[in-house]
Amino acid sequence: MNQSRLLGFIFAAAGAALFSTKAIFIKLAYMDQVNPALMLALRNLVALPFFLGVGIYTVYQMRRGGKPLPSLKLTGQALATGFIGYYVSSLLDFEGLTYITAQLERLVLFTYPIFVMFLGWMFFKARITWMSVLAAAITYAGLCVVFFSALPSGGSNVIIGTVLVLGCAITFALYQLLAKGFITVMGSALFTSIALTGSAVACIAHYVIISQSFDFSSSPRFFWLAAGTAIFATVLPSFLVNAGLARISPQSTSMIATISPLITISLAVWILGEQFTIADAIGAAMVIAGVMLFALTDKKPDVKPD
Repeated sequence: MNQSRLLGFIFAAAGAALFSTKAIFIKLAYMDQVNPALMLALRNLVALPFFLGVGIYTVYQMRRGGKPLPSLKLTGQALATGFIGYYVSSLLDFEGLTYITAQLERLVLFTYPIFVMFLGWMFFKARITWMSVLAAAITYAGLCVVFFSALPSGGSNVIIGTVLVLGCAITFALYQLLAKGFITVMGSALFTSIALTGSAVACIAHYVIISQSFDFSSSPRFFWLAAGTAIFATVLPSFLVNAGLARISPQSTSMIATISPLITISLAVWILGEQFTIADAIGAAMVIAGVMLFALTDKKPDVKPD
């Protein structure tokens, strides 16, 4: 294995591990105040300077090295991709976590590679193999086990939360399909800065519009948990995962991401005190096994922007 691929695996693993802490930060914040829009806005207020700073530095380096900057059209497409992957997707996820446990949220969200497969087949002429279909069947059978075990105690909240997080998984899958092409053309640092700056502005504007004010006040604990979500579960993993995608394939990235639900489940039981039953263990094992099988057997397209 060459050094570039090794770094790709390291970056992807570190990013997946940090991403897995997001639901824990959010659930802890919701113990103080259940306000997904405010949490999302504070997260992006803290993260935005980092995105802008990296973007400005990257542009400076490109100009200094005589490299051409991306066109306005390409920049606009990158902004739209970020809007899908980190505004729409995040909004659905933060709302979903008001209804379901961190464990179920992570397992539902973890199915996004299966949506990558189906969306790739529908819109990007990717192939689907019988092994991929089997992987999808195992994954969703496992998700059903966890879902139906939570249904008696959670009732309609489990249904609403699961549907919202499934929407998050679908939009994030579309983002993954589109992002690889932009990263190839623009580089991971510049694309991440552009995509996440646009989504951050959208998240902040969303809160201002629905609250009809510029009041972002909250309890100190709520703010610091939002800040932790911004730095440790947004900024660092976003750049790490995209840096990994620049060096390894989306399949490999999906494979490495199998550590994510395991970390989230462990933290949810340890920190949040969530229950972890035999049904949860069986379902989680099936979801992880299905995604691993999919990552090992499926081929995804490298989509390039026009």
